Amino acid sequence: MKCWADKAYQGADGIIRVPFRGLRLKLRQRRHNSTHARIRCLGEQAMAALEGWRLPRELRCGTNRVAAVVKTIPALRHAST
Repeated sequence: MKCWADKAYQGADGIIRVPFRGLRLKLRQRRHNSTHARIRCLGEQAMAALEGWRLPRELRCGTNRVAAVVKTIPALRHAST
């Protein structure tokens, strides 16, 4: 499973994808950073929604149901935009 991380994880190898650093990036590197930011943006918006709704603290059900609810939030947010 791929994981997209921010620049703090620079140097991590393997499945962790990080953006390129520097001022003079090649076109391919700039495109990679742009795509990377779009993917991270969706995940960060979903997490912000979860934190704002206080959902994990207020749900009183099993962990399987919580996981299902949490998985649907990014899909709903993406569909509504």
